[in-house]
Amino acid sequence: MRFNEAYSGNVFIGSHDNYKEAKAVIYGMPMDFTVSFRPGSRFGPARIREVSIGLEEYSPYLDKGLEEVRYFDAGDIPLPFGNPSRSLEMIKSFVSKVLADDKFPLGLGGEHLVTWPIIQEMYKKYPDLILFHIDAHADLRTDYEGEPLSHSTPIRKAIDLMGGEHVYQFGIRSGTREEFELGKKYGQMFKFHVLEPLKKVLPKIGKRPVYITIDIDVLDPAFAPGTGTAEAGGITSSELLASIHAIAESNIRVVGADVVEVAPVYDPTEQTQIVASKLVREILLGWVK
Repeated sequence: MRFNEAYSGNVFIGSHDNYKEAKAVIYGMPMDFTVSFRPGSRFGPARIREVSIGLEEYSPYLDKGLEEVRYFDAGDIPLPFGNPSRSLEMIKSFVSKVLADDKFPLGLGGEHLVTWPIIQEMYKKYPDLILFHIDAHADLRTDYEGEPLSHSTPIRKAIDLMGGEHVYQFGIRSGTREEFELGKKYGQMFKFHVLEPLKKVLPKIGKRPVYITIDIDVLDPAFAPGTGTAEAGGITSSELLASIHAIAESNIRVVGADVVEVAPVYDPTEQTQIVASKLVREILLGWVK
C-alpha cells in the first residue's frame, strides 16, 4: 500500500509498517500545478516528513506519545506532473481505498485544490459531513482567470456539493468582495481569528462527522513564510496549536484531515515545515480515536 518503496525510509516519525493494523494513513499529494502565485508546494509533503525526525514523539499538550497511535505513512501519490484532472482522480481513488478500509486519512499537500477530491470521497461515505476550513484565503471562487481547476476554488466546490450550511471557515482574511459576500450569506465565515470562533462552533456540531482542512498560510508569514501565497495579518502558531487541541478535547468526531500549501523553497529556516510537522503530530494524537 506504500508508494515509492525505494524511499520507504523517508516516512513520518513513528510510522508503522503494517497498513492493515493502522488506524490512520498519512499520504502526500505533491501537486502545485494550478497555483495563482508561487509554485513549490509539491515539495511540501516530503519535507514535512524529513523534518519530523526533529520532533519529540511525546506531546506535553495532550500528554500522549506517538507510540500510542498506530499510523502508516503511504508516501506520496505519484501524481502526473502538469495534469491536474488526472491527479485529482488519483487522489480520489486512493482516499476511496483508505475510507473503504475504515482508516483516518491524513493528507499532506500540495496546493489546496488537492482537498477537493478528498471532500468528494468523504461526502460519499458521510452524507451528513461537516467541513472545517482553516485558511487565510476564502477559496470560494468558481474559477481563477477562467480556469475552474484552481487552488482558489475547492471550498466553493464543497459548498456546491454539500451546501453552505455545512461548511465553516476560520481565519479568513483574503478574497474577493464576492467571496466575502458569499461567506456572509451563509453566516459561517469567521474572519481573522480561529480559536475563539471555533470554541463557539464546536458545541453545535454534535456527533456529525467532521473533515478538517488546514492551509498553512492561515499562520502569519512571521510563523510560516514557506508558502506560495503568504498573507500578512495571520494567527500565531500557538493559536493554531490551541485550536487543534480544542478540537481534540471536544466531543466532535473528526474523520479525516489535511495540511496543505507548505512550500519549503521559500523558507530556508525550515520553520514552516517544522510547524507543519508538529501540527501533524498533534492531529495524530488528538484527532485519531
